[in-house]
Amino acid sequence: MDPKRTFLSWPVVRQVRAGDLLARGPAVTSEKTRSLQPRTATADRVVQSVCPYCAVGCGQRVFVKDERVVQIEGDPDSPVSRGRLCPKGSASEQLVNSPGRQTKVLYRRPHGTSWEPLDRETAIDMIVDRFIESRRNGWQDTDEHGRPLRRTMGIASLGGATLDNEENYLIKKLFTAAGAIQIENQARI
Repeated sequence: MDPKRTFLSWPVVRQVRAGDLLARGPAVTSEKTRSLQPRTATADRVVQSVCPYCAVGCGQRVFVKDERVVQIEGDPDSPVSRGRLCPKGSASEQLVNSPGRQTKVLYRRPHGTSWEPLDRETAIDMIVDRFIESRRNGWQDTDEHGRPLRRTMGIASLGGATLDNEENYLIKKLFTAAGAIQIENQARI
């Protein structure tokens, strides 16, 4: 028997001595349990955020210690979720800290069999070049009767539900200005 443990330290004896016959009070917690503290208690700071998974926009409180996310909880100040998160939102800390998380741009060349890292500027330039080329190749200035169309059928946009209203507004403006008419959002499909 552990020298620290005595007959009087047994949980049942503590319950009887404290009058906690239903075992719902402090008599049933061990010294180890009483010494534990939540990960959130040692956080350096708390950052408000929005869950990245769907268009609901649940508020999150992100607890950061040593520039690393240690816990994510629902934000009780959020008028959308009032402190609640679905299972995916509750597990979003795993998304941030997953060892398999991609942190670099990867590119697979045409007919390639493996991915290679690519710097961000090069990737953005490649996207812009392809966007402009597709716009140019799919441009329709007029229809068969000479009526003005000024549109492109070479590009389209399908927005994700994780985008907020402001992002969707800007994407809609960008693609409309580029002449695209096929603009949709996952939240409407």
